[in-house]
Amino acid sequence: MNIGGEIKRLRIKNGLTQEELADRCELSKGFISQVERDLASPSISTLSDLLQCLGTDLKNFFNDAADEDIVFKVDDVFVKEYKDEGSIINWIVPNSQKNDMEPIIIELLPHGKSYIDDPHDGEEFGYVLSGSVILHIGSKKYRVKKHESFYYKANTVHYIENIGKNNAKVLWVSTPPNF
Repeated sequence: MNIGGEIKRLRIKNGLTQEELADRCELSKGFISQVERDLASPSISTLSDLLQCLGTDLKNFFNDAADEDIVFKVDDVFVKEYKDEGSIINWIVPNSQKNDMEPIIIELLPHGKSYIDDPHDGEEFGYVLSGSVILHIGSKKYRVKKHESFYYKANTVHYIENIGKNNAKVLWVSTPPNF
């Protein structure tokens, strides 16, 4: 990670000159210049002060500074088969459990089902790509066919199952991440 470059990017984003940032942090303009060119390394305390003046903190700085992937390819997908349930989960966004939502594609074999999920804070969304599924929410059941979607608060036991003779495939998004 190029700490100096990231600090410079944040400084410019905030419309500050090196001198203005230095004044806010009670540092010298020369020191800010050296940090931005990676000629000097600020202490953790000084870095924390700099980041506070730039509207962020250490945690967000190091999380946001990592190059975020925007587009994910087939090679990025992680696949796991659950033979007991008769399902295959495709995590289509790597490491999405650290995000606010977690999209997967779940394939249900004939008579397969997702795991039975206990109530939790958050919401669930699904779009049936192929086949049809039965959505179980508490004691209620809903049939969801190809090109139909579902959306609900996850405050009761819930899962989906495939009672058909063909595979069913569902794009499923959970918030917070739950798979």
